[in-house]
Amino acid sequence: MSNRIETLEFQAEARQLLQLMVHSIYSNKDVFLRELISNASDALDKLRLESLVDKDLAADVSDLHIEIEVDRDARTLTVRDNGIGMSREDVVRLIGTIAKSGTAELLAKLRESKDSAASADLIGQFGVGFYATFMVADRVTLLTRRAGESEGTRWESTGEGTYSVETVDDAPQGTAVTVHLKPEDSDDHLYDYTAEWKIREIVKRYSDFIAWPIRMTVERKGEGDETTREAQTLNSMKALWARPRSEVDEAEYKEFYKHVSHDWADPLETIHMRGEGTFEYEALLFLPSHAPVDLFAPQARRGVQLYVKRVFIMDDCEALMPNYLRFVKGVVDAHDLSLNISREILQQDRQIQAVRRRLVKKILATVKELKANEAEKYRTFWSEFGPALKEGLLDDPDNTDAILDVVSVASTHDPAELTGLRDYVERMKDGQSDIYYMTGESRSMIENSPHMEAFRAKGYEVLILTDPVDEVWVERVGQFDGKPLRSIAKGQVDLDTEEEKKEAESAREQQRQEYADLLTWMSEKLADSVKEVRLSTRLTTSPACVVGDAHDITPTLEKMYRAMGHEVPQVKRILELNPGHPLVEGLRKAHEQDATADGLADTAELLYGMALLAEGGELADPSRFTRVLADRLARTL
Repeated sequence: MSNRIETLEFQAEARQLLQLMVHSIYSNKDVFLRELISNASDALDKLRLESLVDKDLAADVSDLHIEIEVDRDARTLTVRDNGIGMSREDVVRLIGTIAKSGTAELLAKLRESKDSAASADLIGQFGVGFYATFMVADRVTLLTRRAGESEGTRWESTGEGTYSVETVDDAPQGTAVTVHLKPEDSDDHLYDYTAEWKIREIVKRYSDFIAWPIRMTVERKGEGDETTREAQTLNSMKALWARPRSEVDEAEYKEFYKHVSHDWADPLETIHMRGEGTFEYEALLFLPSHAPVDLFAPQARRGVQLYVKRVFIMDDCEALMPNYLRFVKGVVDAHDLSLNISREILQQDRQIQAVRRRLVKKILATVKELKANEAEKYRTFWSEFGPALKEGLLDDPDNTDAILDVVSVASTHDPAELTGLRDYVERMKDGQSDIYYMTGESRSMIENSPHMEAFRAKGYEVLILTDPVDEVWVERVGQFDGKPLRSIAKGQVDLDTEEEKKEAESAREQQRQEYADLLTWMSEKLADSVKEVRLSTRLTTSPACVVGDAHDITPTLEKMYRAMGHEVPQVKRILELNPGHPLVEGLRKAHEQDATADGLADTAELLYGMALLAEGGELADPSRFTRVLADRLARTL
């Protein structure tokens, strides 16, 4: 077993990614060292945690550190840690494949990107930093042994499509990655990575905040040309979150964000806070500048890192951050928790729940400040994370008002700019008591809907809601600032003033009498599709529209439930007719003359189908609709 050597092929997508990296898709090649150090730091964090949980773990944790070793003659650079290490199976699974979703999309975007900064964002976004070593290496060797195991593994590859895996007996605990460097080429941004000054520069820029010592043996000339060697620690190891904000500059915050988030873009906003009193904690949180590709994936990682007294406890601590703020990255360092606390205990811990409440309030307050004082930042935030944040209106009733204060939506007031709900309320017409909205798949579909006609004619502003979550939260929330949220596609609509109603009352009464027989007849003919046919007060130019009762679910929401596998009873809607439209008036006269006339029922069916299509709905039988329409058109020729 100890001499078993295998030569394996990279997963197809991993092989393509390696080729892209090798051919210099990203010009700042310095980041390979940052990625190796970051991986080593994670391995040390995991060993510390494992040793606390498993007291019988046969592992030395007395001097956990990262070591950088160079051989200028052989042109190699080695990053070594004595952390958790990997088993043979871990090596094949983690290094030989890319076990993350969306890799094909990453490859496509990398090929399209000509901008090195954009490429960097993508690489960091998908967490494939180990592969960055092939930007600077002709060959990479990895030697590792998992803590508590007796046998180690040697992995090696040139990045050309295959790699070898060998089981060895003499591997020390932890992982050592040896990069066999390509020749220096400044034109290709390929520097001398065996030079002490270059290594110090990279560590200072990217890894100064790493909690473990990063050591390197350096040579110094003494008296009489005597050469001495000494081990030096290259990083300060200061926990950034524990330092006063006045002592931390923006560059340090940005690099720390990149370390904890594996994102290569700068954060949009930094939140540095401290909790004192009965339960002390420090938190350093970040709002990213762009959404991750898996923001809406069910299995996406979420939560922030949890430390206890500077000791790493877990990544992605979901107990500290609600799901709708899953994009927030950062660190929370609690002072009074047990070091071996489990995820199950965290969910029930009162202190953790108290911290969570404070973090959420601070994040929402920060977004509110951005909205009030930094419009450009807020616009970026909302375009990236608005749909996710609105999920909080469904599952965080304690912060509903705070979330509503930062919500921005499209409206008919301005075709280009979004509006806040409070701004809408301030613009409401005299006598207007409701906040009007309409949900749909797109702005153009909503703006061209027959339901908008009366509101446009009367000058009423309507909120245009196109995110899937909008279908649910407006119903759940119900009101803002004491003003009911009302769908213009539901219930009766009458926008006339009392004076206008009095003036039109006699004309309306006459219409009701004239159309009574037609409405009764159409209700019977279309009974399988609609619950009622009535005259409309919301239409000005369209012949008909379909509306729901005030408490019915919308067709879009009904479709969403069915897509999720829920059984939803069919909801019949109401067909409203515009008595001022020539088609409706002609249908009334034809029915009055002969209710059994040939083709009359087909016209009623076409009228309903047109109303359904006008709002973006789906016909139950499209082929029958087109056949009936074709027949009716043929008769007019």
